[in-house]
Amino acid sequence: MPPTIRYRRTHRLLAAAAGLATVGALAAAVPASAHQDKATPSHHHGSGRYQDVQLLSFNDLHGNLEPPTGSSGRVTELQADGTTKTVDAGGVEYLATHLRNARKGNPYSITAAAGDMVGASPLISGLFHDEPTIEALNGLDLDVTSVGNHEFDEGAKELARLQKGGCHPTDGCYGGKKFTGADFPYLAANVTDEKSGKPILKPYWVWKKNGVKVGFIGVTLEGTPNIVSAEGVKGLKFGDEVETINKYAKELQRQGVKSIVALIHEGGAPASTAYNYDCDSPGAGDGISGPIVDIAKNVTPAVDALITGHTHQAYACTIPDPAGRPRMVTSASSFGRLYTDTTLTYDRWSGDIARTAVKSANHVVTRDVAKAADMTTLVTKWKALADPVASRPLGYIAGDIGNTGTESPLGDLIADAQLAYAKSVDPEADLAVMNPGGIRAGLTFPASGAEGDGVVTYGEAYTVQPFANTVNLVDLTGAQVITALQQQVSGANEASPKILQISKGLTYTLDLTKTGAARVVADSVKLDGTAIDPAATYRVAMNSFLAGGGDGFAELGKGGNVRVGGDDLAALGAYLTANSSASTPYPVPAADRITIVK
Repeated sequence: MPPTIRYRRTHRLLAAAAGLATVGALAAAVPASAHQDKATPSHHHGSGRYQDVQLLSFNDLHGNLEPPTGSSGRVTELQADGTTKTVDAGGVEYLATHLRNARKGNPYSITAAAGDMVGASPLISGLFHDEPTIEALNGLDLDVTSVGNHEFDEGAKELARLQKGGCHPTDGCYGGKKFTGADFPYLAANVTDEKSGKPILKPYWVWKKNGVKVGFIGVTLEGTPNIVSAEGVKGLKFGDEVETINKYAKELQRQGVKSIVALIHEGGAPASTAYNYDCDSPGAGDGISGPIVDIAKNVTPAVDALITGHTHQAYACTIPDPAGRPRMVTSASSFGRLYTDTTLTYDRWSGDIARTAVKSANHVVTRDVAKAADMTTLVTKWKALADPVASRPLGYIAGDIGNTGTESPLGDLIADAQLAYAKSVDPEADLAVMNPGGIRAGLTFPASGAEGDGVVTYGEAYTVQPFANTVNLVDLTGAQVITALQQQVSGANEASPKILQISKGLTYTLDLTKTGAARVVADSVKLDGTAIDPAATYRVAMNSFLAGGGDGFAELGKGGNVRVGGDDLAALGAYLTANSSASTPYPVPAADRITIVK
């Protein structure tokens, strides 16, 4: 008999894909003897000189054990005639089958990941502190992963428990069994203890088979503290990605490991959202931008490939290393919708990768293959424990309420819900703001289970807001409100704007023809039609992450007269319950509070 579950949230083919496969291949020809002489006798290690090593990789799974729904469960595929179509993708039952099929005929196969395996997870995993996802990754035969920022949602101690095992200190053991932890190493080379200066987990790991050695160095983005709650990264220091990788690459070389792969939880943005877009057109790496480009151009040439993540994008590009040689850089979207299959040709004579023979492609985790029976058993087990919580209805919607766009319909809904909650505890509350990164999925109209179309269940709402933030109230001057809005598009957010979702009554103009803070037209900021008074004080609701200055919104962290409220998901649930019914579902918000000038 399963133990009582505390109903609270945690803190927090080789199957060929249909259509075109994105193949990034390095420019020079494969060594003449590569591939041919794998079976040729040699004095070196008793086999041929060249050995193909298969590297399967994925990133940003975020605990999506069940097939993700809506746009989160589809990928865009470029067709031969230039048109695109969408393909349903994802779910660990299918991911397991695809990975196992891909490994067939490849005795030298490694499976690696680039962080955010857990965190911001759907309820089936998040309710149980992501133990189900670690269990699934063990079953997928994951060999190694880097940490991502979301691995720190519940802090370093909880991450250590996921690695080493043991029951949760508060919620205990689920199903009466002790949690055994990850069978694979989590790598955190650039995450050190502030006091000791030592990495909190292994910085690197070496895969070995029959004399073949491939080293893996794992890092997360240096900016992790800016996007994780302060409590989650307390006592930790996050180092520069390039400096850290270069340091440990030298250490691996001193140990005789010359084939090196970096697992980096940082990424880029290809010029197309199609997973099979050629980002090496017209030239190597020309079709990709973002932080990973500078990282790739500066990581030591001793590293042979970069497996990346964080941006939830799909690409297989070759970006020149500091020596000007093309080097493979890949990412497999998110939520288990894709996996990358990279061939590393290992030269037994040199112990290094023959870079001229590296090739890589992203493949769709289609749902037209047989489900892996062991994963079905796992999902069924945890779903049975979660269902009593997940299936509880909270409200009704009239159509899909999406979370995409500069201002999203779901962003409007959540901001309104937080303002309604704020007014219930403090009638002086004026407005609410919500960070877009805290809205993890859209609300879809079609039923995900037996609840019926248009019904929003607790499980669906949890998938949208899984972090267990509180709704806080702070006093800000009108000038501070305007400064906070300007911080959306300036400072830390200038290169990649983070547009706050805003409650009803707050309006302003975002002029994208301008640059930096000037993009927010200061005199256009109004509340209920009246210009914001820079000298007046406003009572502003926001989640605890923003109230701590998260996502580069330092001004929001300066609020006074702080009141810590209740759970943000409870606020959304209460709002939907109060404002919708089966006969009068909640209408899809217009998302028209921000006027955008392009």
